[in-house]
Amino acid sequence: MFLTKMKELVIKDKIAKLPIVQGGMGIGISLSNLASAVANEGGIGVISAAGIGMFYDKEGRSFEENNIFGLKHEIRKAKTMTNGLLGVNIMVALTNFGDLVTTALDEDIDFIFAGAGLPLDLPKYKKDHHNTKLVPIISSGRAARLLAKKWIKNYNYVPDAFVLEGPKAGGHLGFKKGKVDDKENRLENLLIDVKENIAVFEETYQKQIPIIVGGGIYTGGDINHFLELGASGVQMATRFVTTFECDASDAFKQSYIDAKVEDIVYIDSPVGLPGRAIRNEFLNEVAKGHKHPFACPYDCIITCKKEEAPYCITLALINANKGKFKNGFAFAGTNAYLAEKIISVKTVIEAIKEEFSKAKLTYSL
Repeated sequence: MFLTKMKELVIKDKIAKLPIVQGGMGIGISLSNLASAVANEGGIGVISAAGIGMFYDKEGRSFEENNIFGLKHEIRKAKTMTNGLLGVNIMVALTNFGDLVTTALDEDIDFIFAGAGLPLDLPKYKKDHHNTKLVPIISSGRAARLLAKKWIKNYNYVPDAFVLEGPKAGGHLGFKKGKVDDKENRLENLLIDVKENIAVFEETYQKQIPIIVGGGIYTGGDINHFLELGASGVQMATRFVTTFECDASDAFKQSYIDAKVEDIVYIDSPVGLPGRAIRNEFLNEVAKGHKHPFACPYDCIITCKKEEAPYCITLALINANKGKFKNGFAFAGTNAYLAEKIISVKTVIEAIKEEFSKAKLTYSL
């Protein structure tokens, strides 16, 4: 069939042939292998810095030093595998957020995506010689306006783009418990809200600030829908999990394939945010009030309520990465249950292009 070409995603001098950002998935789900594969297809591949040091544990190095070493290694490895665009996702809530940002800048990464908290001081780490683009992840127009005002006032820096993450995303969600399903928090409504709130900055500084929407975006039809509504691009994570190139274990990927729609549930995370995950026996035990005693080995997340937590989320997620679901669980987006088999990133992108073309044709009719 004739394929309608998607528009490029332009963020200043960085141009992605496809308007697709592969979402960062922590504790080893999206590392250099997945990120480079997506970049090779024309999207923006993203390495997650969360827990990256756990895969580079070495005697004599601290947890923080392992994280820095691991991030450097994964960025450098990805660059040997692609000439495409690469980013890193760094959670603001990480205890060594600043060190990881500095490391990514020193490695000349194309993009830093920062969420799980507002990265109000992110520009302070960037020097004039860095060509890295800074992209905060937000969940409301109010957050976008607040952050833009702070960056401009304190650093004379206009955000290069925003990722707007809606309530259908996997992992930790930027919404209060009980507000996730509110009508005003539908991604379509949030997009309008953000566009209205940043318009004044675009007009004042004569710059377009691209909005990349994420959360529940799974098909080419979804991409067409949000591009028609005025988004510049989309963030997709869940669909890339069940690929050969995804850095997780086959058992982790199989948990997506085995999931049914009713298995995708909200959880209360020990870090103080609601999250979305695939229900399993571990989460069922937690829901019943059963605790999994632990001594915090990492002190990795500022907001973690480790004294009250029924389990260590970092340990749970690395166990899941390895397929050890007796002691862990998989984060996942709303549409994880749609996965049917493990295929290549190239095959996923080809399917997305076909879906987009069909949706575009239908829309034009």
